[in-house]
Amino acid sequence: MSSDSGPIIGVLALQGDVREHLAALSELGATARPVRRPSEIAGLDGIVIPGGESTTMAKLLDVFEVREPLTAALRAGLPAFGSCAGMIMLAEHILDGRLDQVPLKALPIIVRRNAFGRQVDSFETDLEVAGIAGGPVRAVFIRAPWVEWVAADVEVLARVGGHPVAVRRGPVLATSFHPEVAGETRVHQLFLDLVAAA
Repeated sequence: MSSDSGPIIGVLALQGDVREHLAALSELGATARPVRRPSEIAGLDGIVIPGGESTTMAKLLDVFEVREPLTAALRAGLPAFGSCAGMIMLAEHILDGRLDQVPLKALPIIVRRNAFGRQVDSFETDLEVAGIAGGPVRAVFIRAPWVEWVAADVEVLARVGGHPVAVRRGPVLATSFHPEVAGETRVHQLFLDLVAAA
């Protein structure tokens, strides 16, 4: 599946920080392409679910008929990375979500939407992230979730105020923050390493 120019990584392009993720992945040598249709999931080595608005994203998954093939690919082991809204989308359960907001259930975690507060409560911080060398990661939190519960086999990579904000299980990685907004490519590199290992 990998091309000569690196692994083929899709970025779910229904809504959110699509351009920023595509740019970060391309900079690291991946073949990055937007995913809007069911047919575009086939042949991917991994997928990124970007930050954005999780309720809108959940609806558009159904409108564009992407939910079923994406869920099937994730169940079959497709590596995935979700940032902010992407973390919410990958979770098993959502607290403070809308009743019609159905997540992809790719990670056995429970997330709380907008846990850090509203847009005005957005902040940046330097964060030590397990598995990432070279010093702290610049983390941008915008109406960010946090993780309330993780299954025993989920590794917590970073916390803020005691709450997990970066987690992974196998080839599935999720962050409450937006590395793509901070121009921080080391989280994407960690994801590409997971893709290569898978």
